Formats: sequence, structure tokens, C-alpha cells
Amino acid sequence: MTTHTFTIGIIGGSGSLGSAIATALLAQTVVAPADLWISNTSGTATPEQAKSGITVTNDNQALANACDVILFCAPPARFDGITADAPEKLILSVMAGANLEQLALKTQSKRIIRAMSSPAAANGLAYSPWIASPDVTPADKAITTQIFEACGKTDEIFDEAQIDHFTAMTGPVPGFVAYFAQCMVDHATAQGIAPDVADRAIRQLFLASALTLNDDPTTPADQVRDMVDYAGTTAAGLTNMMASPLSHAISEGLLVAAAKARTI
Repeated sequence: MTTHTFTIGIIGGSGSLGSAIATALLAQTVVAPADLWISNTSGTATPEQAKSGITVTNDNQALANACDVILFCAPPARFDGITADAPEKLILSVMAGANLEQLALKTQSKRIIRAMSSPAAANGLAYSPWIASPDVTPADKAITTQIFEACGKTDEIFDEAQIDHFTAMTGPVPGFVAYFAQCMVDHATAQGIAPDVADRAIRQLFLASALTLNDDPTTPADQVRDMVDYAGTTAAGLTNMMASPLSHAISEGLLVAAAKARTI
């Protein structure tokens, strides 16, 4: 990617998600360090931030005045206390629970993008779906795509309610995967395998599985079907799991997480 001439301000840019997005934007040269602002509660730059040449402040309004694009990235509990009047600016938000209407009232802008992302952005591995308000321009959408492609993969969606479901999948899924891994480690140790060996094995197996899933052009459903059709040990385990309430339990967990996203 090449450096662009717009300035970006990240409100909450020192948190895990904000700093991850900032890292991605700088690494992919979507923005030059001199054109990147970050606000945090202390207004203090980390040594890395100070060395990079970005601007760090605790004044959200100063950031809003200085930047063309403003990204809300603070914890949901801080939303009510944020002051950022920016009627002529493009507003992006990855804050769970803050909807398009609330963001418009907060900023007085009509050009609002509501999105979801994850700290995996720092390594270019985030998935960041987004929805635009009616006044967002094609140029705004192009900027949004550049920002989120620097973080990984992205899609525009057209039903705001789906953002809550993506919030449920984007945030909790690493925890769900970790829980599945924990279950497998617990199973391995119950069979007498040493805990450190079990931990190392499951980490490696999950890494290999993730890379395989990403690289295989067929759908997950097709991959499952192929393994069941092979009729080996994997098929035996999968057939048992598919006959269990596991799928329902996963769906219920995601629905509970989505409901939480709507009430934050």
C-alpha cells in the first residue's frame, strides 16, 4: 500500500484494539506517522509511540479538529464521556454497542461507518465487517476499505443488526477456540499424556488446522463432509459430535454474546 494524504485519529488508540489498528496502518503505510493521532486518558505516549512520530493527546476534541478520519476505539463504558464534535468528518467506530444513530448524535456527522475488528489487526489477521450510513460517499468507503484491509480482511454489510452478530463472533471466538483447545488438553491429560506435551501438541494442531482451513478453497461444510466420507478415525469422532448437542451449544453461546453486544 502507499501512504495517503488524509489524517487519522484513533480515540482509545492505546488500548489493545486501538494500538493493533494503529500498528497495522503504519506497517501498511496507509497513513504516515505524522498524520496519525492517538488519544488516551493520560495523553502520554509509550516509548514506541514517541519514537514513531505520531501525535498522542488526551484531548479528543483536539484530535477531532485535526483529523479527517476519526476512529472510535475506546471501551464501550467510555462512550458517554467522549466529546468529539466533528460534523464534517468521516467517523468510524469499532466500539461494541454504539450504533449508527448514537455515533451521529455524538459527533454531529452524517458520514458514519460502524464496524467490528479485533487485536489480530496488528498481524494483518483481523476480520472487519462494516456498515455505512446513507451519507457516506464512495470516497469514504474507499478509505474505509483501505483502513480495514490493512488490518486483514473486510466486507461491507447492509444490515446493522448483523454487526451485533459479528461482534459476538469477532470478540468471543478466540475464547471459544481456546475453550475447545482446553477441552482437548484436558482430554489428553486424562489419558495420561503429560500436561506440557498436551499443551504443545494442541497448540500446534490448532495452528495447522487454522492454516489449512484458510488455504483450502472449499467451505468448512465441504471439508467436514469430505472427512466424514473418508470414514476413518476423524469421521468416527465427527459423526459422534454431529449427533450431540454441540452445534446447538455453540449457536446458543453466540446468541448470548450477540445479546450482550446489544445491551452494552
